[in-house]
Amino acid sequence: MRSTKVEGIIINRRNSGESDRIITVFTKTQGKLKVKAKGVRKISSRRGAHVELLNRSVLNLYNSLGKMPILTEAITLKSFSFKKNELKKISAAFHVCELIDGLCPEYQTNQKVYTMLSEVLDSLEKTEDLDNLITDFERNLLINLGFISHTSNLTSDNSQFLIEGILERRL
Repeated sequence: MRSTKVEGIIINRRNSGESDRIITVFTKTQGKLKVKAKGVRKISSRRGAHVELLNRSVLNLYNSLGKMPILTEAITLKSFSFKKNELKKISAAFHVCELIDGLCPEYQTNQKVYTMLSEVLDSLEKTEDLDNLITDFERNLLINLGFISHTSNLTSDNSQFLIEGILERRL
């Protein structure tokens, strides 16, 4: 099928060329995808606002054989935008996205991880206990991806050390 429609959360982006972006989307049905969003950096782009970080969007993609999917249309379902003065919440949201981007392989469907990501971003808007929320998310993510067992006793420091070991870089 050449054209597909997916729902996902934008977890990463990087500029490509003069007016394009490569966005990383964690989707319900296809897992983590890298998508080329042509022309979204132009001022006149209709899709630019829909592919910002921390947006849950419905994306129409054009798939060509052996190449990266190309974004053709986007609609924002929810924008997880935190207020500018909530720096800790913004930092926690980016940390969660970095974990998903680093630990989840491309094209591997994992609806439970998608649900966890969506729920933790919803919870970030409401809660003040960020440390416990992030530690619980890290532990559950590592369990769901098979890096640790359910019986593991993981603290905040241990999880940070374990994740950095898996990613082979500092967070």
